[in-house]
Amino acid sequence: MASATSPPTVICVFCGSSPGSSDVHLKAARELAQVLHDSNISLVYGGGTTGLMGEVARTLVSLSGPESVHGVIPKALVEYERVPNPLDIAQKASENTSLQDGALGPYGRTSVVPDMHTRKRRMAEAVMAGGPGSGFIALSGGYGTIEELMEMVTWNQLGIHDRGVVVLNVDGFYDGVVGWVKTATEAGFVKGGNADIMVEAKTAGDAVKALREYKVSAGRFGLDWSKS
Repeated sequence: MASATSPPTVICVFCGSSPGSSDVHLKAARELAQVLHDSNISLVYGGGTTGLMGEVARTLVSLSGPESVHGVIPKALVEYERVPNPLDIAQKASENTSLQDGALGPYGRTSVVPDMHTRKRRMAEAVMAGGPGSGFIALSGGYGTIEELMEMVTWNQLGIHDRGVVVLNVDGFYDGVVGWVKTATEAGFVKGGNADIMVEAKTAGDAVKALREYKVSAGRFGLDWSKS
């Protein structure tokens, strides 16, 4: 939680635009939103209204108000991830005529951007500008979620940011990823000092706590990106 003199804490949540086949994943999204509310933490996320993305955003807005959530979505994905009423599975996202860039609504404030790279950059910038405890949490998801997660891990290793990266391992969903990090470290592809860039948590409360207590890994590259 930020102090009166520091910027507000901002957590970026990566997660699926699908709900998953088990209710445990939606439940975890709601629990994370509750912890963010209780801790007065703002959310930045991928801007969708479907699946886990919609669940965590909608729940936090219902608790903390629309100013607590900022969604960033590429224009091309509005058709697929921005359904006006996610409970109506027959409704097409292309029927959403009410989405206006920057407008507040039941999913917070939404920014429509031109491409995926801008989306990830905008979300990362929000986290890097946030106060103590800001960072990245990955709920369950598919290819896009794992790509976003690993890019933020890589950026941390390269010294582009120094924020924590946490996988919220719901019902063993990320056991394979956690195991891969161990295997890659043992095989010499991940330096031992960087094995803890990505932290595992089993509950929403522990995930937020891990970001609050995050320590920069000793093996990070000391690169100066200000010259790029």
